[in-house]
Amino acid sequence: MSGVLVLAATPIGDPRDAAPRLADELAGADVVAAEDTRRLRRLCADLGVTPRGRVVSFHEHNESGRSHTLVDELRSGARVVVVTDAGMPSVSDPGYRLVAAAVEEGVRVTAVPGPSAVLTALAVSGLPVDRFCFEGFLPRKDGERERALAALAPERRTMVFFEAPHRLERTLASMAGAFGPERPAAVCRELTKTYEEVRRGPLAELVPWAAEGVRGEVTVVVGGSVGPAVSLEAAVPEVLDRVAAGERLKDVCGEVAATTGLSKKSLYDAVLEARHG
Repeated sequence: MSGVLVLAATPIGDPRDAAPRLADELAGADVVAAEDTRRLRRLCADLGVTPRGRVVSFHEHNESGRSHTLVDELRSGARVVVVTDAGMPSVSDPGYRLVAAAVEEGVRVTAVPGPSAVLTALAVSGLPVDRFCFEGFLPRKDGERERALAALAPERRTMVFFEAPHRLERTLASMAGAFGPERPAAVCRELTKTYEEVRRGPLAELVPWAAEGVRGEVTVVVGGSVGPAVSLEAAVPEVLDRVAAGERLKDVCGEVAATTGLSKKSLYDAVLEARHG
């Protein structure tokens, strides 16, 4: 008989938000795989529980190798509980590789639902919540980040991102360039914690605020495009055709950006790249 893999959501701030089942799963697991064993000890102390099974580390640096070991445990009938530092395992956290391996082996995979920074930030943002997409962390390198945001410029759904506090100003500035300075957004900091803060406004207004320094866990929610659903790649040929017919590049980029919701700068840069590519 194969065992069961349990993905257990942990509080994103306030330990009182833990699901009642979390304590039961931690206490009864044969193996608890924790992203940070020290944080797990603090959580167990808050919940008043002592795991009876083995506790092993399970983080981004050992996830691949440790997944093989845990699958062996599951094959032999173990109940393996995975917890990360906050929120649901495998959502921008370790866990995906283990889940994929367990599914391939036919092992049952279940979850203890609970707090989520993505859904919490979305709910308090004040932005549309009927349709949304989660983009996780953007690339750290400037060029890769600019390209990723340019591709998202025509996205109509509300977008949710994670970001490190020391990169927040630069990321918001890049978003203002790609999405337009008036695109509405909300920066959610330290959700459910003592110093929780939600700062809402156009991207252009959030950049100087972030420049003053931001601390803690950060989730950024950005409104979707309200213009026609035209991608940057689809707009470039139109600009090139009009420029070839004699119109000024900057004028055409301004007009196309205004009618599509694309960033003028991103469109201009894409056209230049296409012309010299």
